Amino acid sequence: MSIFIKNIQLNGLVTHIKIEGNRFSKIRTDATPSTSDTIIDGTDKAILPPFYNTHTHSPMSLLRGYADDLPLFTWLNDYIWPFEAKLTPDDIYIGTRLSILEMIKSGTVFFNDMYWKEEATIRAAKEMGIRAAIGIFAIDSLGLKDIDQKSSGANKQLSDAPLIQMTISPHAIYSTNKAEFQRCAEVAKEYNWVLHTHVSETKKEVDDCLKEQECTPIELLEKYGVLDCPKVILAHAVHITENDMEIISKHGSVISHNPISNMKLSSGYFPIQEALDKGCKITLGTDGCSSNNNQDMREEMKFASIRAKEKYGAESIPVSTIFEMATKNGAEAFGLDAGEIKEGKLADALLIDLNNERMVPCHHLLSNWVYAANSECIDTVICNGRILMQNRHVDGEEEIIQSVKKRYK
Repeated sequence: MSIFIKNIQLNGLVTHIKIEGNRFSKIRTDATPSTSDTIIDGTDKAILPPFYNTHTHSPMSLLRGYADDLPLFTWLNDYIWPFEAKLTPDDIYIGTRLSILEMIKSGTVFFNDMYWKEEATIRAAKEMGIRAAIGIFAIDSLGLKDIDQKSSGANKQLSDAPLIQMTISPHAIYSTNKAEFQRCAEVAKEYNWVLHTHVSETKKEVDDCLKEQECTPIELLEKYGVLDCPKVILAHAVHITENDMEIISKHGSVISHNPISNMKLSSGYFPIQEALDKGCKITLGTDGCSSNNNQDMREEMKFASIRAKEKYGAESIPVSTIFEMATKNGAEAFGLDAGEIKEGKLADALLIDLNNERMVPCHHLLSNWVYAANSECIDTVICNGRILMQNRHVDGEEEIIQSVKKRYK
């Protein structure tokens, strides 16, 4: 399978790009003709790396608009967890497909998921051709036996799914006990998997940990040995101290910053500049649709940038830094040779319509993309050398929407 994209703008230059298999094979500014299975005319379009969403709960698209305007623990305990307890594997499958459809249409080609009944999420991601890291979920109510059973069978499930990797995903220190966390860390080390968890999302979580454990949640994870795993994704990390940041940086753990969810649940203000100054690796995530309420990573870029400028000043966190958090940093966090439009890199890309009213005039492409655009500016999405969306249409999107509407009118 090969794709030739002609007359596309890359770094301000009209460029011609050849994709062979799943990688960018040639990127040239000369108009050398190419024979390919698919030819795309990129006139009046620009090519950009797509998004890599490092923290979400994809089946929660089914809870979009449900139990809004509540603080985190009331929202979780009284509404979300009771609703989720009723979900069947088929519910989770159709909810994941809806989320993936939204991700593709808003420019995301990879998502890091934490949910239960993981087999249904794997099925949806395989069918729709998107990259994913899908967690073996661990929480007190499931128990250690469930972790071991699911982990031992996960690699067999993925024998025909090259775009999917497994993670181990203990929910949080307040919902997953020490023995479970430590067993999760052992599994992550055994299989060389990413360990993905919520941490320091609210002041209450930190205060409770200080009272009960005499340390912060980050310090507790270090004591548990969790941060010694090959790669750790720390979702939210809103209430972290300077010492926490130094611990995170020392271990090479990665923060998934979720600005919109943090604001909507009034969780607090992530100290992004201080974390960068301490050498922390930062990526972006959307969180689930019940706390965001969408999967649009471009919105996360804009909110992350503007929220930072509100606190640190207009010159803080330049557009290029925010863009890398949403693209290259997320890909690197999961070992993907992607997130850049370069020869030899995995062929993940967005084609942006430069005639869209939000992209005109185009004094600075990234500024327009971060501060002005919306998902309607995306014409084409390519993942692993395969076209997932063209002319803003995803194959099967009508059926996906109808399947959800039948279940939730």
